[in-house]
Amino acid sequence: MVRKKILFVAEAVTLAHVGRPLALSRMLSPQHYELHFACAPAYAEFVHDGPMQYWPLASISSARFLAALAAGKPVYDVATLQSYVQDDRRLLERVAPDAVIGDFRLSLAVSARLLRLPYIGLINAYWSPFVAQHYTVPAIALARLLPIALADPIFRAVRPLAFALHSVPLNRLRRRFGQPTLPYDLRSLYADADQVLYPDVAEMFAATNLPAHHAYLGPVTWSPDMALPPWWYGLAVDLPLVYVTLGSSGQGQLLPLILQALALLPLRVMVATAGQAIPDAVPENAYVARYLPGEQAAQRAALMICNGGSPSTQQALAAGVPVLGIAGNLDQYLNMQGVLAVGAGRCLRSDRLEAVVLRETVLQMLVHPGIRAAAQEMASVFQRYDVAQRLLAALQRVGARAA
Repeated sequence: MVRKKILFVAEAVTLAHVGRPLALSRMLSPQHYELHFACAPAYAEFVHDGPMQYWPLASISSARFLAALAAGKPVYDVATLQSYVQDDRRLLERVAPDAVIGDFRLSLAVSARLLRLPYIGLINAYWSPFVAQHYTVPAIALARLLPIALADPIFRAVRPLAFALHSVPLNRLRRRFGQPTLPYDLRSLYADADQVLYPDVAEMFAATNLPAHHAYLGPVTWSPDMALPPWWYGLAVDLPLVYVTLGSSGQGQLLPLILQALALLPLRVMVATAGQAIPDAVPENAYVARYLPGEQAAQRAALMICNGGSPSTQQALAAGVPVLGIAGNLDQYLNMQGVLAVGAGRCLRSDRLEAVVLRETVLQMLVHPGIRAAAQEMASVFQRYDVAQRLLAALQRVGARAA
């Protein structure tokens, strides 16, 4: 039997864009598929388990990515995207895959088509042109200059123009390579692939008039395969356990405030810094590690505090655990809209975070039966999605499923 060759490509600007394709790669049998994974060397340490070949592929730095988000500027310029296409093509020509699965590697919409390779793109459903959204002003200069009550309607008014401006470099790239211009709406460019897969559930992000080549995968959760810290096995169960992880998307500076706020409450706190520095002063009720198995940590917790992003909230909801999202960028606010819509969490602003409000919110969530019931209901919803079978169905639709 000839194995189908599948190449996963991650734009390694945050750990989330690496973790999701890694999780999907584990769902494909090495007996039926020859697996390849490409991402920036900074994240190569996570591509070490299983029979999968790693390929280094340059990405912009996380710092540059996060700075662009904070400033509300386009993440990529044309020169960067053009260099991406050149790097993509060298990789694709060398691997010669039967299908390419990309997570936020926007250049693949051009490079895979140039080589006539089937391209499957992963995007969250809340970035889809077919999913209605309510937009909240993220932590950008506008929110710092004005009260949120004024900044919100201004942001919603200018949002279409901002999405159009963010689309300019990508459409210029397309024209340079002879591909048609797409609508000047960032969502349309994110959703440009032969198959578009949403690592989400329709119950949280319902679509209207969804095209045949768009499909929900269901929740895609991933945890790093790391040695557990010694304290993991000895945590007492006499107090509620809160799991805190702010991810790799630039909110690590909030961790000391959060720890000091929670130090005054009758609970225990376990923290994963997602590779960021461990704070100098750690309260007695807190236990900190660079990385933790997020799925197992969520299962042990009564509450998760995170940045509101999709990977962390999915880990919590898969375990039936409520989520307190401390959102900063637009992606996190959009994801938290889905969590709030099903009643499974609360959201606080990262740029307005106050210790007293954080403590009050945590205490309310720990005793609120409706929030926990909603989270447990979402755990049941998540279980109804067979992500592996949905991935295989997508491969079959592009002619890359093993016989």
